[in-house]
Amino acid sequence: MASSEEESRLRGLLQQSDRAFASGDMARGMHLLFEAQKMAPESPLVLNTAGIRALDAGRPVEAADLLRRALERDDRIASIWVNLASALRQLDRPDEEAVALERALALEPRHLLALLRKADLTRRRHGARAAAVIYENALKTLPEGATLPEALRPAIEEATEAVRVNAAALERHLAQKIGAAVPESARSSRIEHALGALVGKRRIYYPEPTQLHVPMLPALEFYPREHFPWLAVLEAATATVREEFERVFAEDQDSLRPYIAYPDGVPLDQWRDLNRSRKWSAYFLWRDGQPVEANVARCPRTAALLRTLPMHDVPGHAPTAFFSILDAGSHIPPHTGVTNSRVIVHLPLVLPGQCRFRVGSTTREWRAGEAWVFDDTIEHEAWNDSRLPRAVLIFDVWNPFLSDDDRAVIRQAIPAMAEFYGGRGPGSYGA
Repeated sequence: MASSEEESRLRGLLQQSDRAFASGDMARGMHLLFEAQKMAPESPLVLNTAGIRALDAGRPVEAADLLRRALERDDRIASIWVNLASALRQLDRPDEEAVALERALALEPRHLLALLRKADLTRRRHGARAAAVIYENALKTLPEGATLPEALRPAIEEATEAVRVNAAALERHLAQKIGAAVPESARSSRIEHALGALVGKRRIYYPEPTQLHVPMLPALEFYPREHFPWLAVLEAATATVREEFERVFAEDQDSLRPYIAYPDGVPLDQWRDLNRSRKWSAYFLWRDGQPVEANVARCPRTAALLRTLPMHDVPGHAPTAFFSILDAGSHIPPHTGVTNSRVIVHLPLVLPGQCRFRVGSTTREWRAGEAWVFDDTIEHEAWNDSRLPRAVLIFDVWNPFLSDDDRAVIRQAIPAMAEFYGGRGPGSYGA
């Protein structure tokens, strides 16, 4: 029999043995293990499985001997080092256990079980604070939404609790030390964000534009109002803008368009529920840099107001301005915009209650007549948890940190990229 066929058969016997033990059929599990031992008694895989069985049976000396023999034949398998560490723990040999775990992590630095065992050993030897750092590293290896093996669930829960308790203790320590030096009222929002991230209460998000990323611009979730002196004029016109919106919403339903309208075959799974759906619809005033004349004519005062503002003007691409309608019970999933050369303005018009908006680590509720400006290249999402539609005027303006020369280059670069690709570029361009 060829060696590859023999190895395949050996692995099959060991897998069947493991399944039998897992289902509680010890007799069959041992029979299959004996068959594997007869075939290849010195195989590292066979020795490892035999070591696990000895460990499960409470024979750590025998287990350690079997696992060391396995590693003498192949010391490149991280899981065998982890199993040896388990045997050494039962034998109360912490120094040797530590060496075994470090050997495992040298082979696989993100080995979850090795990290969990190292954290547990560190807690026993050096205390909870030192262990919490390793527990946190272990948790970072878990893919978002991953289904955990049932056997690991208690260890994951223990790690999660250890990280939580440590973060709370750190937060209290920081509050005591910082509070004596700088009162909370004197701290900037960015320092509060930094402290929140330090204790695991907030994340730090970064711009992730799908097209043009202008580096060295501030990565601000919501922009300070002082950069936009015209916001007060915009807010003062809320009633006028809302009146025009309510008229077209009542009379021009055929002019509403699904905001998300990708063709079939585009791999954008997050838009599956909203693609070509009126759950999130738009009444466009400007689109692709051009006024939608019929709609502008229906909303003359809103259009006149927008023309006075520094909208993001890029030939064939910007500005974009529209009434955004999000149906009751709808959710706009996390996403990012196309370029940080612009920022996005929201003027809330119709708020039926329970309407939230998140940019990065900051979640706010819209307030009637209060506009805000944010960077849509930072991950953001929106919810309408009410029973009625929510409406907001949305438009894009130039990033206030760009110079006139910067803007002139961008007016050329974006159309040039679209020309190069024979259309609108490698991705869409909208608010």
